[in-house]
Amino acid sequence: MNARDRYFWDLTGYLVLKSVLDPGEAEEANQAIDAYAEQLLAAGASDEVQGKEQVFDGQLVRTTNAYPFFLQIPEPLSTPFRKMLVHPRIVSCLNEMCGPGFRLDHGPELIAHTRGVKGLRLHGSGDRHKPYVAYHHQGKGSYCGGVTVSWQFADSGPGDGGFAYVTGSHKSNYNMPEDLRNKRDHAFAVRQAEVSAGDVLLFMDGAQTHGTIPWQARHQRRSLLFKYTSRSTTRSGIAETLAPPEIYCDRDVVDGMSEAERAVMWGPYSNYHEELPYLDVSADGQVKAVTCTDPSDIWSDRRG
Repeated sequence: MNARDRYFWDLTGYLVLKSVLDPGEAEEANQAIDAYAEQLLAAGASDEVQGKEQVFDGQLVRTTNAYPFFLQIPEPLSTPFRKMLVHPRIVSCLNEMCGPGFRLDHGPELIAHTRGVKGLRLHGSGDRHKPYVAYHHQGKGSYCGGVTVSWQFADSGPGDGGFAYVTGSHKSNYNMPEDLRNKRDHAFAVRQAEVSAGDVLLFMDGAQTHGTIPWQARHQRRSLLFKYTSRSTTRSGIAETLAPPEIYCDRDVVDGMSEAERAVMWGPYSNYHEELPYLDVSADGQVKAVTCTDPSDIWSDRRG
């Protein structure tokens, strides 16, 4: 990254690298996506995956990001995507953004919206606080725990829709207003990214407010998202399966433990769910295990 890249990355929360792929490379990726989409449709891809449309009007418009399908399909279809995984331009950026030792946490995920597909409401902006994807400065550099690298295989011009963001929201000290989250009265704040086939857009994932404006162009949107994290962050994958105490520590170790004792025996996994317990101390000084959708509720109680 040069000084200009660092400035705009820190200022806006995203960065566009122009023409990382030449037209031939972008077309190679599009042909591989077409071939893979045919395979998924023939295999009976469902209409919805993870609460989002997967097939719309007979076309594949999204894939799940839980599994690296585009990296494991047979060669030569997987070849362009494996090159993107460790492309030198991207590696150079991520070494500064996430720190050395960064890793692919989940993806690649295809977003190939056509006209009529609903947009995705705004989310991120550190709301709730997520230290594993947060952005901060330390020493002479900056650090972001989660960076999405979005490869572009189709143009997205003014008014086309697609990726949307709120500039500078990664530095906001306040929660996102609900009307902004649902893109009501938002024109002053929300911007649509303008990119060309071959460009790469990097953004601060959970630290920056982002979402999707409904696609309006006649051609199909084509973006492939690789979600990277720092070496120690685990947001998805096998870590979720291995995290429960009886698996991570072995059942013999945790047998007979209280719920409070078991709560600190979980293995590392960043994306908590309702079943993941947290510890709190009651007014009478008793340690108890509690479950909640947002651990910041505990912290806010302590702050009054």
